[in-house]
Amino acid sequence: MGAPHICIEGVNKVFASEGREVVALQDIHLEIPRGQFTCLLGPSGCGKSTLLNAVAGFAPPSSGAITVDGLPVSAPGPQRGMVFQEYALFPWMTVAQNVGFGLEIKGVPRAEAAATVERLLGMLSLLDFRQRYPKDLSGGMRQRAAIARVLALDSPIMLMDEPFGALDALTRRNLQDELLRIWAELKKTILFVTHSIEEAIYLADRIVVMSYRPGTVKRDVLVELPRVRDPADPAFNALKRELGMLVMEEQQRHHLAELRMAAVD
Repeated sequence: MGAPHICIEGVNKVFASEGREVVALQDIHLEIPRGQFTCLLGPSGCGKSTLLNAVAGFAPPSSGAITVDGLPVSAPGPQRGMVFQEYALFPWMTVAQNVGFGLEIKGVPRAEAAATVERLLGMLSLLDFRQRYPKDLSGGMRQRAAIARVLALDSPIMLMDEPFGALDALTRRNLQDELLRIWAELKKTILFVTHSIEEAIYLADRIVVMSYRPGTVKRDVLVELPRVRDPADPAFNALKRELGMLVMEEQQRHHLAELRMAAVD
């Protein structure tokens, strides 16, 4: 195996909150190979999104280092495309305009940009909605458009922050399958944040379970189940139980911490 695509070395993140320091991440070490689908899993408050934002370059770590292809990450860059839970589409632009916005900013020739937009709209079943505005779309369609906009820039890394968390179960599964198809076709490196154990097992090559604050790597699990994965499969459910116990331990720690804080207040 070659050098890691994403390398996270000794990363710590400290925030100031109400006059005191809060350690959000502590001594995170991860190497993510090119093309791997990695999920960050854990309860609220474990630092999943904080770590993702650090990799994106939105919120650099307090100490430690993050590199992509050996180059330090200090700000957002074209190698890393971000998909948010909130869709992050421009409401005054059509679907086609949203998807093509980054290409326009980059100065891609109009004909080339239009061909890229059409190809991606076709890939994500949005061709018939190219002239619609975000307000006229379902949540699933808005998220498809957000994914297409990131894919248009052809970033080798996709960073995804609970992108399907607000969707109903059927739409969520459909988009999970779409994402897996795109990942298999385009060979992207994906770092995906979720609090859903089943989603992590269904999608990932690898699941990094994070502990409650300070966020650390509690367990690093390679998922060796064959694809396409069946949530009814006994092996799937055995892994779900194992991961469930790990996450439950951290949820209990979270609950106890909240009780202690309430007692102090």
